[in-house]
Amino acid sequence: MKPDKLADGVYRVSAKVGNRDLFEGIWPIPEGVMLNSYVMKGSEKTVLIDLVKDWDGAAEALDGQLSDLRLGEGEIDYLVINHMEPDHTGSLAAFVKAHPKMEILCSEKAVPLIKHFYKIEKQVRAVKDGEKLELGDKTLQFFMTPNIHWPETMMSYAIEDQILFSCDAFGSFGRYEHCFDDELSEEEEVLLVGETERYYANIVSSFSSFVLRGIDKVGALPIAMVAPSHGIVWRSNPMRIITWYKTLATYMNGPREKEITLVWSSMYGNTAALVPYIVAGSESEGIPVHVLEIPKTHESFVLEKAWRSEGLIIGMPTYEYKMFPPMYHILDILERSHVVGRKAMRFGSFGWSGGAQKQYDAFVASMKWDAVGVVEYQGYPDEEDTRSAYEMAKAMAKSIKNA
Repeated sequence: MKPDKLADGVYRVSAKVGNRDLFEGIWPIPEGVMLNSYVMKGSEKTVLIDLVKDWDGAAEALDGQLSDLRLGEGEIDYLVINHMEPDHTGSLAAFVKAHPKMEILCSEKAVPLIKHFYKIEKQVRAVKDGEKLELGDKTLQFFMTPNIHWPETMMSYAIEDQILFSCDAFGSFGRYEHCFDDELSEEEEVLLVGETERYYANIVSSFSSFVLRGIDKVGALPIAMVAPSHGIVWRSNPMRIITWYKTLATYMNGPREKEITLVWSSMYGNTAALVPYIVAGSESEGIPVHVLEIPKTHESFVLEKAWRSEGLIIGMPTYEYKMFPPMYHILDILERSHVVGRKAMRFGSFGWSGGAQKQYDAFVASMKWDAVGVVEYQGYPDEEDTRSAYEMAKAMAKSIKNA
């Protein structure tokens, strides 16, 4: 790869990570992910913004592109760490050895993390909110944006070029052949939509209130480009991704999309038997339904659809007096991610005894779901069960449509 020029003296240096690993050790990346760093070359000083983890050749790719820009030892004056998570700092110790005179700039809360993660204390300086770094003919300004999505996170802003280096905010999963939003192919645009929403739901959703605060904080800045640490650079329409993230953030407390996510699991087909009736009841009111089977579907994709949906329908059997374990895990993920305030119903079979409902009720209370009802039955559903499931799903869909 070669550096991508954003403006005179401003470049993206990036790496494309493949799909063999899990992001954060949890989330699948079937389409890979971009790791983006940025270079600002002023008339007097040069700064590198964020690093990469030595992951799938990323560190080597970064070094190669810095070499293309003739930035060898002694040529980088500052390293700005917007966010301490290892996908942006994993190569820090080796990079400091290669650039021993470089000063590291970060938020105050990042200083102890650099010490504890990488045993680095020298030439580390905390910057303040609104502080400016003069590079000669270019100026970099720092804005504290905590909890997007770690407490030490900040954003950096190139004043003269009006470029916002937003780190994890405004990012996306996926690898893209092109750097900018106005260069994407139709296939890349399709990929971008799904992978942006899945990235948000997986990585950022539980911090949505802080996303809204961060957007408000940088909202007064003139922004010509948004340059995140994952995904593409937004230059043609930078407000698209900012507005998109604002919409995604509002899904926490609503309003959300008038859709239903149906998540179901079944041991021997008895719970599965109601799925067609529930889908039919929901769709009879014209409400889109996302149908996801557990554990065949990873929680990453469940969370993506559940985050945007006003309605949730959860189907699971009782397993040894408790909730079917794969579905318990799904609900735990939804609770951790603050998927709150949805309309919800549950259906499921039991054998010799029930028990799943008790655990489900605890999740309903924790996430403040509006529980519209449950269809629970012993063994295989009878005609009354199928009718109840259809009518309950239809009623929920109607209430979502008319809300």
